[in-house]
Amino acid sequence: MTLRLRYVAGVSPAKWLRAWAERRPDLPLEAVRVEQPEQLAEVLAGGADLAFVRLPVEAEGLHRIPLWEEVAVAVLPKDHPLADAAELTLADLEHEPAAPAQPDPAMTVELVAAGTGYAILPHSLARLHHRRDVAAVPVTDAAPTRIALVWRVERDDADIQEFVGVVRGRTTRSSRGESDDDATGSEAGSPKKAAATPPKGGAGKAASRGRGTGRAASARSGRTARKRGGRGR
Repeated sequence: MTLRLRYVAGVSPAKWLRAWAERRPDLPLEAVRVEQPEQLAEVLAGGADLAFVRLPVEAEGLHRIPLWEEVAVAVLPKDHPLADAAELTLADLEHEPAAPAQPDPAMTVELVAAGTGYAILPHSLARLHHRRDVAAVPVTDAAPTRIALVWRVERDDADIQEFVGVVRGRTTRSSRGESDDDATGSEAGSPKKAAATPPKGGAGKAASRGRGTGRAASARSGRTARKRGGRGR
């Protein structure tokens, strides 16, 4: 018997595959990447047990756990005047030509590199299909996309729930009832938000400055405590 998992491009399931192999060596996990237009096909047909999909999807007959959001980026030719921007808005792109939409993101990026225009993609796909002749810039007001884990309602058994637990980070000692992220109805728990890292821009620098500020505050607190201690002696 095998647990059959499908996932769209941009999802990297390696950590869950490793965790599953350690927890359930008796039940191998078969993971196969699928194209986004067919992301639900095997699950609905019974050829797969679970799938990491990119929302939105038709949820009838499915349990669904929204997981993390993907930052939207503008993919531009490397020599484009906006390619060196730290971030953009949709207004910045208003008068720029858009590359012809393609079902294959790799082809979309290729058309961008050929100079046909820009494309807005999830950061994960832009990173997966990155080329030296294009740049990816975060678009601050573009709608993010979201990845979700889905499975059929009639396939909701202990094995499925154990894999859901692995994705949710529950340990072998945790019971399903101890988590507030469990599936209820067709929407499984509240969305778990994970910060997506933009390919460039000021977000990472701001976080770094925040950590530096925290360390400086801690050092000042320590010096104050030592001074007070000296007065006590």
